[in-house]
Amino acid sequence: MSTASAILLTLRPRQWVKNLFVFAPVVFSKRLLEWPALAEAILATLAFCALSGAVYAFNDVRDAELDRRHPVKRFRPIASGELGERTALSFATLLALGSLAFCAWLSLELAAVAAGYLAINLAYSLYLKRVAFVDVLLIASGFLLRVVGGAFAIGVVVSPWLLACTALLASLLGFGKRAHELHQLEASGATATTRDALAGYRAPLLRWILVVLAVVTTLCYGLYTIDDRTVDFFDTTRLIWTTPFCAVGIVRFLQLAAWRPHGDSPTEAILRDPLFLANMAAWGVAVLAIIYG
Repeated sequence: MSTASAILLTLRPRQWVKNLFVFAPVVFSKRLLEWPALAEAILATLAFCALSGAVYAFNDVRDAELDRRHPVKRFRPIASGELGERTALSFATLLALGSLAFCAWLSLELAAVAAGYLAINLAYSLYLKRVAFVDVLLIASGFLLRVVGGAFAIGVVVSPWLLACTALLASLLGFGKRAHELHQLEASGATATTRDALAGYRAPLLRWILVVLAVVTTLCYGLYTIDDRTVDFFDTTRLIWTTPFCAVGIVRFLQLAAWRPHGDSPTEAILRDPLFLANMAAWGVAVLAIIYG
């Protein structure tokens, strides 16, 4: 494997889909068809992709020894020795600094948000990912900062509803991933794991948390669609019709995460699941048609 290929794998481009949350404000502020706002949203999304790639590289260097004992993670470029730790750290540093500088060029507020995103991710990698529940809250805060950054990039005020839905959905994804990891650990009969935080979780509690978050997230999204400010802003009540798509997507994620788990991480499995992808596409088409049609 070439160094360039090893670096690209370490940056985990498949995970960059999470940075589409940066794009949410331009869609829900009705500015998607305005080229300046669209261009700024795209650039901000790319900056967060680079920043998250730098974080992944730093995390893999930090966890190299643990990854070498993991049945899947041991094949990562750094853990397998395909990419040197010093090379990875140097590239991650340059990428992070370059991303922050680029964000500052776009907007000082965006740069501040990006710096906060980098700081919480470094804190997560260095220690806090070992603390149960705190680890998921930090992941959720990362998604919130993506949305806030996207709003600053195009100069709009982010909706409290959008922030609430993002926080709930991100928490659902985070706890769903922990439930899946715990299930895999119990199914394998192993007594130790490379993720220390799992020791602080229990499967029955996680299932209850997931059910509550699923209901509250769907309810929050539904209330957003019928809120007076939402109806006035979009000049329609039809956004409520997209709520069933939200419910179906959440239920499907719960199946993959905790009720019918397979080997793959649920956050990766949904990106290959035909039902989830078809439902997500239908939701996107419906939302765009209602807002812009």
